[in-house]
Amino acid sequence: MRVESGDTAVLREPGRSRGLWDVFGHRHLLGLIVRKEVQIRYRGSVFGWLWSYVKPLVQFLVFYIALGVFMGLNKNIDFYAIYILSGITIVTFFNEAFSNGTRSLIDNAALIKKIYLPREMFPVASMLVALVNSLPQILVVIVISMFFGWTPGAAQLGALVLGLVIISLLSTGLGMLFGAINVTFRDAQSFVEIIVMCAVWASPVMYHWDMVASQVPSWLFTLYRLNPLTPAVELFHYGLWFPLNPGDARVLPDMWMYAGWALVTAVVVLFIGQFVFRRQEGRFAQDL
Repeated sequence: MRVESGDTAVLREPGRSRGLWDVFGHRHLLGLIVRKEVQIRYRGSVFGWLWSYVKPLVQFLVFYIALGVFMGLNKNIDFYAIYILSGITIVTFFNEAFSNGTRSLIDNAALIKKIYLPREMFPVASMLVALVNSLPQILVVIVISMFFGWTPGAAQLGALVLGLVIISLLSTGLGMLFGAINVTFRDAQSFVEIIVMCAVWASPVMYHWDMVASQVPSWLFTLYRLNPLTPAVELFHYGLWFPLNPGDARVLPDMWMYAGWALVTAVVVLFIGQFVFRRQEGRFAQDL
């Protein structure tokens, strides 16, 4: 392929990928893939997007009545339904983006074998689709929180954005890493299912972080906080639950520092995922 660069003609190998940079260069195609996946989700549905708002609302009612009232968990954690729903929202985003990213190459095998396009586009599109599906859930949690007196400041809003950025980078990197491995070894998909199943319990979603701090050695609690999901979940708690001024509100120790480490970890995972992806990319068409 001949590419003009000023007065110099540069020869570039046809079909040679520049990784994620190529995805940004094909933004229109990326948008088409995301739009297609979102439309497929609600194909044949009478209510369509309305379900994205109904499901988290029903979840809130179930948590509030079954867990908060009947099981009395509101006595242990104020506004328990909002606490658990805000944590589940960000973990659900991670699980959906990670799982779909791992399957994305297999699901698009016919397209990959027929034409050239940046293969990284499929894990990235899976993350964006998961983000689009998560936004209505976040909006529902915000509306419910406002009903209980949610008054966030700049720090709380920044925490929500930072939590989304961490999970977006982390899930994209893991999606590329396990997606590339899954093309050759389909066991990777089953391994990811186990990770996703454990994710909700490996971070303070169903319980408060101090339950871990009080029962494990300090070094193990440090490892617990180094799990990128833990500060991401706590950032969402800080943004959605903490402004309600619950009586037992306690910020995760050194939350912002561990959030910074989570961001660094997510970036490192993204680079590792990209590296493995590019090493395996030459075998995709053959193994698919």
